[in-house]
Amino acid sequence: MGEVLTGVHATWEFGTDAVHIRYERGVRTPRLLQVLGERRLPYEAVASVETGRGRRGTVVLRARPRPGTDPLTDAADGQLRDSADPYRLVLPADREGLAERCARMVREAASGSGRRRNGGFLLPAPPVPLQFGGRDGRVSFDGREVFFHWSLTGASAAKWKAGDQTFPVERLAGVEWRSPRGTGGHLRLLLREGGQPADPAEDPAAVVLGIVHGAVHDSLPFAAAVLAASRAAGGTAPAPSPHSAHAAHAVHSVLSSHPAASAGRAGGPGLPAAAGSARYRSDAADIADRIRHLGELRGAGLLTDEEFTTKKAQLLAEL
Repeated sequence: MGEVLTGVHATWEFGTDAVHIRYERGVRTPRLLQVLGERRLPYEAVASVETGRGRRGTVVLRARPRPGTDPLTDAADGQLRDSADPYRLVLPADREGLAERCARMVREAASGSGRRRNGGFLLPAPPVPLQFGGRDGRVSFDGREVFFHWSLTGASAAKWKAGDQTFPVERLAGVEWRSPRGTGGHLRLLLREGGQPADPAEDPAAVVLGIVHGAVHDSLPFAAAVLAASRAAGGTAPAPSPHSAHAAHAVHSVLSSHPAASAGRAGGPGLPAAAGSARYRSDAADIADRIRHLGELRGAGLLTDEEFTTKKAQLLAEL
């Protein structure tokens, strides 16, 4: 094909079998596009390509990958803003004719390329290792295992009791990413055995996201890389619902990681009153230990009085 389109934040070069997209490094370029650097979109991965009118007299060229071909768009699940869409190009109005011609060429190439029915993603995942910090802990991925390290002051009592977690990709059925720009932002590993708490703040296989904690340009490439690795490892079975009312696996993690918690929780909700009191005493002792440690951090100047008071109130509310 040989056509080249240069628009806002990106340049698209149309080759014989793919569109090679290069993103600008300028300060106005969305951070996600800067992190990605470039993408190669094979024509056989294209579900549709279209042109339309943009703001202020511009023209928009947009390609949409087929589900199952791009780990990035599969992980994003339609949650990206238009400005951060890696396959959307904004052009001056005088390039409308060329944009429409390129769109027709891509459609023809896509329709003649055939469709892959099985196998992995057609587009590459972001390279590993990757890591970022969420509201309640840090998470890292080396291509084989996902590791969670909980924040002392940000993690819930459930995560703090469970301790740091490591999940090999063979245990994963998928990944759930909810944008930090909305309410309920989180990254959750969907475990093949299921049984995860509905609340990501209580799930030892999830990290809570926020605008400055696990921003889109950090957490979405991470989710895409884990999704691609889990697919390659055989995690293609239907993902178990993360909203199950049962928390058996999380409780098992708590028991195996914390002897004190194990003693207090051994019998589950059907315990007699004496065992229930033992569980309450165990929880109260754990929270008291955390508050004492927070006091030590405040004494060392690592926490302000306000931060100490806020976290102390959160912990007391869990009793």
